[in-house]
Amino acid sequence: MNPFKKKSLRQLVANFRNEYLVHGIDESTLKDNPIDQFEVWFQEAVKSKVPEPNAMHLATATRDGKPSGRVMLLKGFDDSGFVFYTNYESRKGEELASNSQAAITFLWLELFRQVRIEGTVTKVSETESNTYFHSRPRTSQLGALVSRQSKPLSSRKELEAHFAAAEKEYSGKEIPRPEGWGGFCLKPVMVEFWQGRASRLHDRIVYSLQQETWIKQRLFP
Repeated sequence: MNPFKKKSLRQLVANFRNEYLVHGIDESTLKDNPIDQFEVWFQEAVKSKVPEPNAMHLATATRDGKPSGRVMLLKGFDDSGFVFYTNYESRKGEELASNSQAAITFLWLELFRQVRIEGTVTKVSETESNTYFHSRPRTSQLGALVSRQSKPLSSRKELEAHFAAAEKEYSGKEIPRPEGWGGFCLKPVMVEFWQGRASRLHDRIVYSLQQETWIKQRLFP
């Protein structure tokens, strides 16, 4: 008799397992700077054709600590940090305005890898926001212009009507970047690289910023 036959999917979730039979992390090969190491792993994710390798989970919180999360797309990174774009008047935008502490997480299941990043968020310059905004497809620019992100919407038809009106108004013209739309940069103070291993003896290497110097440490899985 199949013991799982009469169990619901909710009951079976605890039985979902996958053995990670891959090579682990050798600390001697890791870069001294976690952003350089992130670039190595990101390139490997791209070469491995991981779907949406720049997809990341962004966690924010209100001033009093009530958390929220959503999946977004990374749009750039360098020594300054990790850049993403959004509506400043959205829930996440308002939370970041009142509490600049945030965290982002990348999960590349095909490689059994995860990267967690914590730090402080600041807005990028208007010039940088303008440059990225106008590099987007025209329909995406119009979408950002008409969307009052996170605010109540009466119907799908209302949204489509606003889009059609904007499309007509800016036909043959440059679409202006909305004042309430732009980029954020998360400057990291902690970056953790996680590699799945057999028997749940995973590898975890964390970089902590201490007096402007990155310190590496292996953690228990």
